[in-house]
Formats: sequence, C-alpha cells, structure tokens
Amino acid sequence: MSEGLLENVYNPDVLSCLANLSSDEVFTPPSIANAMLDMLPQELFSNPDTKILDPACKSGVFLREAAKRLDKGLENQIPDREQRMDHIFKKQLFGIAITELTSLISRRSVYCSAYPNSKYSVARFDDAHADGNIRFKRIDHLWKDGKCSWCGAAQAQYDRSEDNETHAYEFIHCNPKELYGMKFDVIISNPPYQLSDGGAQASAMPIYNYFVEQSKKLNPKYLIMIIPARWYSGGKNLNKFRSSMLTDRRIKELHDFSNATDCFPGVDVKGGVCYFLWQQDYNGDCVVVTHDKDHIVSTLERPLLEENCDVFIRQNEAVDILNKIRSYNEKSFADVVFPAMTFGFRTFFKSFDSDKSGKGLVKMYANHSQGFIYRDKIERGREYIDKWKVYIPEAVGSGDTRNDIIKPILGEPGSISTETYIMNGPWESKEEAENVISYVNTKFFHFMIGLKKITQHATIKVYEFVPMQDFSKPWTDKELYQKYGLTDKEIMYIESTVWSERTIGGDDNG
Repeated sequence: MSEGLLENVYNPDVLSCLANLSSDEVFTPPSIANAMLDMLPQELFSNPDTKILDPACKSGVFLREAAKRLDKGLENQIPDREQRMDHIFKKQLFGIAITELTSLISRRSVYCSAYPNSKYSVARFDDAHADGNIRFKRIDHLWKDGKCSWCGAAQAQYDRSEDNETHAYEFIHCNPKELYGMKFDVIISNPPYQLSDGGAQASAMPIYNYFVEQSKKLNPKYLIMIIPARWYSGGKNLNKFRSSMLTDRRIKELHDFSNATDCFPGVDVKGGVCYFLWQQDYNGDCVVVTHDKDHIVSTLERPLLEENCDVFIRQNEAVDILNKIRSYNEKSFADVVFPAMTFGFRTFFKSFDSDKSGKGLVKMYANHSQGFIYRDKIERGREYIDKWKVYIPEAVGSGDTRNDIIKPILGEPGSISTETYIMNGPWESKEEAENVISYVNTKFFHFMIGLKKITQHATIKVYEFVPMQDFSKPWTDKELYQKYGLTDKEIMYIESTVWSERTIGGDDNG
C-alpha cells in the first residue's frame, strides 16, 4: 500500500459533507470525532493491543480517525506500514452498523471498500469475513403488547417487511457480551437519538440512553458518547437514566453545547448536545466544559449533581448564583403554577361559541387565538374561572434563554385557557396579577427557569428554582439583584445569558 493512498483515503472533508441526514440519526463531523478522541489517553494509540468499538456506526468516522492515530502511534512497533494497517483493521477496530446502508458507508470510509475482501481494501479480509470488522445484522424487535421489549419501539411503526429497515439496533437488542466475545478498551459512538413511540403528533421516545447503558455493561476502560442534552433535566422515560448518570462518579469529563449546530451544522437538536468521557477506574468530580460556537466559555471541576438538586445545572457560572438564592429558603414559584390541562382543553381546541352576547360565556385563550365558550362546557378548573390569573405559554422557543422570551397574559376573571398555556395563581386582585407579570418579565426570572428549561416546554418543574416574591409590589431586575446580593460579575453573567433587548411590555426592569 503506497503512502499516498492512505492520505487520500483519510480525507475529513468527505465525511464533513455527509454530516447530517436527519436529527434522529446524526452523522458526526470529523472535527467533533477528533475532539472526542482527544479526551482519551493518547498512549492507547501506541498500544497494539488496544481494542476500540463503535456500536452505532453511521459513517465510520470514529474508527477512521482512530485508525489514523494508531497508524502513527504504532510506527516504531510495526515499521512496515502494510503490516501495521493490516493489524490495526483486523485486530483493533470494530463496529456495529445501525443500518445496511451505513454499514456500506462505514466500510467504504474505513477500509476504502464496502466489501473489504476486495482488492481495493486497505486491509484484505478473506471471503468468510467480507464485512471486515464492521458488521450489520438485521434484527427484529421483540413485540409485547404493541411495544418492543428491548427498546420500546411501537409495533405499529416498526413491524416491517424484510425490504425495510426495522431500526432494531443490534447492540441494544441482545446481550452485548455475545457480539464480539472480547474486552474493549474504548467504546465510542454517536448513537441514534429517538424512535417514534406511536403517540400523537409524531411523539417520540429517546433511545440513546440504551446505548449508554449497554456500553457500561461491557465495562470498557473508557466510554465516550455524544448524545442529546435533554437528559440533564427532562425527557420522556429518562428519570432513571438521569439519576444513574448524575450519580456516576466515573464520568470524568463532559462537554456541553446548548446549541447543537455548534457540533452538527444545520441540525436542530432541541436542548443541545453533549459528549462525555466515562472512565472505568475514575471516582471523582467531573470537568464540565461549556462551549459556545467555536470557543470554550468556561471550565469547572464539580459534581454533576449539586446538593439538593435533581437535575444537572449546565452553566458552570450559574451554580454559585443558584446556591446563593437558595440560601434564602424561600418557597418556590412552582407552588402557584398549575398543569397545562387545568381546564381540560387540548391545545388544538377551536370550537368556540359565536353568541358573544349570551349569558354565561367565558373567554378562552387558545393557540394563536381567542374565543368564547359557554360556562357549562367547562368540566375542570371551574373554581378558577372567576379569579385573577396569569397565563404563560407552555412552549417557549427552543430552551435557549438567550432567545426565549416569555410573554405572559393577564388572565381576567371570566377567562380560561387551553393547554397551550400554563396558569399561575389564583391572585387576589388585578394589581397582584400585574405585579406577577412584572416579575415574569425580568431577566432574573428567565434565568432561573433556564436552569431547568433546556427544551421549549415550560412545565411546572422548570419553575422549581424560581423563588416566590411578595407580589404586593412590582419587581425589577435591579431590585432582585440587590435583594439576593448578586455581585457585578454575577449580574453580568445573568444579563449575558438572557435576551439582550426588551421585546415585551416595555417595562423598565432596572
């Protein structure tokens, strides 16, 4: 094999161009793959016995970039380059593709041939191993009561003919120890993110957590994965996974990106993404690195789970601010926030009553509209109809407080809302409700909900860190900063992480 061939094969631009076909199965750019590999002790790439597995191969980028490092690291031990590459590809790099198509792409990018028993392969495998060490096996889901017992996929969506992909990924539909029958030093991957769960409105369930959990069962020396960041504080069926991750002292390093496009150009992953290093023999705090675009914002070694918290506080600078505010031991604003279905109407409700002069009509705030319905049609939350309330949209932006601006609505007596809005209250008077709105309009308020709100949804739990105030008076940011004794540096940080210009209300918030 000539020197020039390998350089031409390992062209990062090829996989950069592939880098993203969907937001469920996102292809990893080479730059991110290398940043993840950089977290490993580099002496691994000078060890001819190091074994690396990607259990969710899409483009083969992790194995390809690892091969480049091994090629250089093993120069002295295996001087002949052809023998060296043959050893690396046959003895050190292993992959499990997620689809038949990605198996072909991965083998092509790693071996220079979709079938590495051909003469074009940089490492020639015999005909009995035509897939090399990057395998794909079509797996069927194990159906029970309409769901897959392994991954929870909906039978209605994924019970398919042999001509179609089942998305029953081999690595999470078996005992992983039976796959290759060997001990891996490194498991590194960008697994599929979600599958439809058969619910309404394209409802989906996370699946990346299964890849993390299966990998830990293999007990490698090092585990590195890039996954959505929604697990920090939310996500369907992620409570157990979140708890296990936040209490796992083997997570040595975590890189956080609130904007997924900083990792995957052109791909929107709500809540951002993160990649982490899990080390088998490590027991300690985690180095948390916060990224914004192409630079590092902050680095701090700290526990993933702060005392008396049930979520991960993703901003390093926010930890001290939160602890300072919590030291006041005030009640939570979440105590006055109600579920989205308080009045029992779904967000798509449009069946308004047209007789606005009729007796007993109640005003309804709905999705991008307002209307009236007869009082006797309201079966839930009737005790709040004639109270003063404040309505806040249940879905706001993307979870990025720099762009998400809450626009509260004064809920007068004789009004209700659909689940488009979250109600807080009830309040004793119009003045009190307006004072609540002044608080909601502050950057302080937005910052505090942003500690838990990492997607567009603003359910009750995102208000848990927001302290309750005395609403006999209105509030400004200046008053709140003074009340909690925030330093100029802390104030500047809050101001930098929340919208920079007022676009609601026109109030002077200090």
